[in-house]
Amino acid sequence: MTPRWIEVLSDEVTPELDRVIYRVSRQPMHERVRHAKDLGELMVIAHAVVAAEAGVAVIVLIDDGPGSQIASAELMRLRRLRAQGYPVGAIALFSTLTVLKRAAGSPHIPDRNAMRDIYERLRTLDDGLPPLVKTDLLAPAHW
Repeated sequence: MTPRWIEVLSDEVTPELDRVIYRVSRQPMHERVRHAKDLGELMVIAHAVVAAEAGVAVIVLIDDGPGSQIASAELMRLRRLRAQGYPVGAIALFSTLTVLKRAAGSPHIPDRNAMRDIYERLRTLDDGLPPLVKTDLLAPAHW
């Protein structure tokens, strides 16, 4: 991956980030960052919204249920703004499982053994991923 695709973003308070975080959490950013629960997802969403409001198309990868709901609500808000003629970008929301399903059978994940290996490595980094047997990643439909 190049820096164009993945970027580590600052958690410094800015007026734009503060506005988004206040809208979705009803807390100013300087207070909200003191609470770790769902903070990573919230910061990802806030940065994505700020970029999209500036006209950028953003891809976000979120597996968390509440985080996905917040991101979906912001995605819909941006669509409404665009329909009203505002020059805003967009947010595309994906989950890890969606990415893996699309990659199944490709050169990136050529077979089920590769999927098992990649998935188990990902699970060590993301405690939100369910056990492989509770997904349909190995189902024939993806191969």
